[in-house]
Amino acid sequence: MNELKQVGERTFYVDSASKMGICLYGSGKACLVDSGMGDGHGKLALEIIEGRGWTLGMIINTHSHADHVGGNRFLQEATGCPAYAEGIEASIIKNSILNTSLLYGGNPPEFVKNGLLYSIPSEIKELSDSVLPPDVTAMRLDGHSCAMTGVRSPDGVWFLADALSSVSMLAKYHIPFIRDVAKHLETLSAVKNLSGRLFIPSHVKPLEETGPLADANRRKVLEIAEKILDILAEPACFEDLLKSLFDYYGLTMEINQYMLAGSTVRSFLSYLADMGKITHIVSGNRLLWETSR
Repeated sequence: MNELKQVGERTFYVDSASKMGICLYGSGKACLVDSGMGDGHGKLALEIIEGRGWTLGMIINTHSHADHVGGNRFLQEATGCPAYAEGIEASIIKNSILNTSLLYGGNPPEFVKNGLLYSIPSEIKELSDSVLPPDVTAMRLDGHSCAMTGVRSPDGVWFLADALSSVSMLAKYHIPFIRDVAKHLETLSAVKNLSGRLFIPSHVKPLEETGPLADANRRKVLEIAEKILDILAEPACFEDLLKSLFDYYGLTMEINQYMLAGSTVRSFLSYLADMGKITHIVSGNRLLWETSR
């Protein structure tokens, strides 16, 4: 862990808990793809980059989650390098309370502003083709977050952010974080058909092909949707639905899982409602969900 791996003439990644990509361009400049979780990952990235005699030229944040942007502030203060992200992700990185508020559904209490759910705000600019290094391309991979970005290096290596969860993570946690189920399914199809030499998701070992893992992720999404429909054969409120899913998958409730899995389940409710498969009713001053008759 925390070692630099070379996967192309100009492409590297730091093998940390949340992988950080490096694309070399110009005369020894490094484009860092994500900055990890917190100052520690920022310091690690800078030590590796400067230890190789490179200069940190820019950061591309694939999305706004804390384990992908946590090193931004340290790196910007140390080097003055700019950071870039797509659309709404840039707004959230600059105002990171928005991310925790989206998960909580209101003004979050202090105890949920932890390293997993909250990052220190950092300066960010809008990502566009005009600011990308030569021969580096970016592609939207929405679904896990509002406007997630995949980055392709000059060597045909794709950094896929959190578009794919590992089989072991799906088996352990069952309910991966998904902001938009329909767009996530579209992204799984897009990732499955990408052309490249190597594919590096943030929390999965590098892949030579994406099809099998994309299919496994799709099966899990469809499984969750079907289980929700089974539960909602009888009207249930959100809390009871969430409890039923945790019981079914043998999960243990704690605050981080409540917020992450809870947000995902709400996204599934939106997805199924938009498809006309479930509807809501109000009974006894409770909002209940049930399958459409």
